[in-house]
Amino acid sequence: MTGALTGMKILDLSRVLAGPYCTMILGDLGAEVIKVEAHGGSDETRKWGPPFQNGVSAYYLSINRNKKAITVDLKTAEGVAVIKKLVAESDVVVSNFKTGTMERLGLGYETLSRINPAIVFCSITGFGETGPDRDMPGYDFIIQAMSGLMSITGNKESGPQKSGVAIVDVLTGLYACIGIQAALLERVCSGKGQKLDISLYDTAVSALVNIASNYLMNEKVPNALGNAHANIVPYQTFRTADGEMVIAVGTDQQFQALCIVLEKPQFAEDERYRTNPLRVENRESLVPLLQQIFLTEKTGYWQTLCRKNNIPGGPIQTIQEMGHDQQLQARDMFIEQDHPTAGKIKMIGSPLKLSRTPVKMERHPPNPGEHNKEILGQYSTQ
Repeated sequence: MTGALTGMKILDLSRVLAGPYCTMILGDLGAEVIKVEAHGGSDETRKWGPPFQNGVSAYYLSINRNKKAITVDLKTAEGVAVIKKLVAESDVVVSNFKTGTMERLGLGYETLSRINPAIVFCSITGFGETGPDRDMPGYDFIIQAMSGLMSITGNKESGPQKSGVAIVDVLTGLYACIGIQAALLERVCSGKGQKLDISLYDTAVSALVNIASNYLMNEKVPNALGNAHANIVPYQTFRTADGEMVIAVGTDQQFQALCIVLEKPQFAEDERYRTNPLRVENRESLVPLLQQIFLTEKTGYWQTLCRKNNIPGGPIQTIQEMGHDQQLQARDMFIEQDHPTAGKIKMIGSPLKLSRTPVKMERHPPNPGEHNKEILGQYSTQ
């Protein structure tokens, strides 16, 4: 049984998060991924910690499985020559150097496409390769701030907040992965590769979806609503007798069911709350009424009633509680691998469930240059 991308060779010149996350997904799907670093290992995440397990960082392990690793000095003619030879037999190149760096190294798309016209070249940068900010370095935190994402995260008391994970990097890796696979599909017809110019800034703005659309329609600057939703009510957290839970009522029918569960069917008939647009308009009067009722019972009580009546809701779990979730265990979202340095490592599995070509976790996250002999041994220059 082969993977969906078996036969594809990916040359990965990226580091940190967006690029490595993209190439890990491609590797999970069966592609051969060759991670290129400077001698000794130059991916910054190797040193980002604690925690470390036998000197190997959890951060690095989380985004670098299913790859081989080589070390090459790109500042030398010999190193550049090796990359060009690898490009000649590869399908995809992924890099996330600052704009212009690959060109200065003699490894820009124009050069590499002459070596291999079928190469798909994916450039991931902070702000893209065009525009007045193209030379600025881009980091997830900065992009969250500039894109407006932080301005709508948090509430009046907290002020602007970043996401708990580097969500822009993650989304950029996903967009890059989508673009690469689209280019590979198009290549089947044309026989030609192409360049992808993927930026963190573009991705963050794209991720604003309905919030950006709201603004473009009415030019009203959105407020930070904390755990509430700009376009749906009730769709937020509620305090209970022993904690907090989420209620995510997305339809009028679900609101009617919730009102029955809360023993307040009259709320659903109230002209202020009968439809979602009305509830959004009158959230300031409705939400306190609901909150008062939720405080009368514990989270488990409400969770049982909501599940029994098909009302979307759920507890706010800690990462520890998530790690013991039986649903995730049933979905193979927790895996173990043997690592030559770290020992047995625990990892998050893949959310991609393909029936005929399932993902495989065949390779541990590699040590720096672990596959130099296998891959570079054929080149006398190294």
